[in-house]
Amino acid sequence: MVERLSSLQTFFGKFIFPPIWIGVFGFVAMKSRLAADPKVWPLMCVAWIVGSGFIYWSCVRLKRVSIDHQFLYVSNYLKEIAVPFSFIGDVTQSAWLNNQAVTIHFKLTTEFGDNIVFLPSFRFSPFIGPHPVVARLKQLAKIA
Repeated sequence: MVERLSSLQTFFGKFIFPPIWIGVFGFVAMKSRLAADPKVWPLMCVAWIVGSGFIYWSCVRLKRVSIDHQFLYVSNYLKEIAVPFSFIGDVTQSAWLNNQAVTIHFKLTTEFGDNIVFLPSFRFSPFIGPHPVVARLKQLAKIA
């Protein structure tokens, strides 16, 4: 039986949020060109470019992750690969960026690269330590 580890918000965070944020902020940046102060427009454009880069980097790379008794299943919604737990080199989590994204670092390069990033299921107390999925994946990969 396959168990989903990634959040149901992954699809929204990968495909819906980035174009909305980039589009709305871009519209606001372009509208600032009409502002009375001509110094505002270049600043808004720079903020839009930097913000769009961060949104793209942190959201578009998200993957959907599931497990069964022997494999980690990773999907970008177009393609799914099965990765043996023995390929996992480390599992880390960012407590501050991207809604506590979890990064799985592989010992060998997979079709999705040396690591993948996913959003674990939501929890109400995010700042009390790593998400339980981090310890679980480390245990499945037999990482000390």
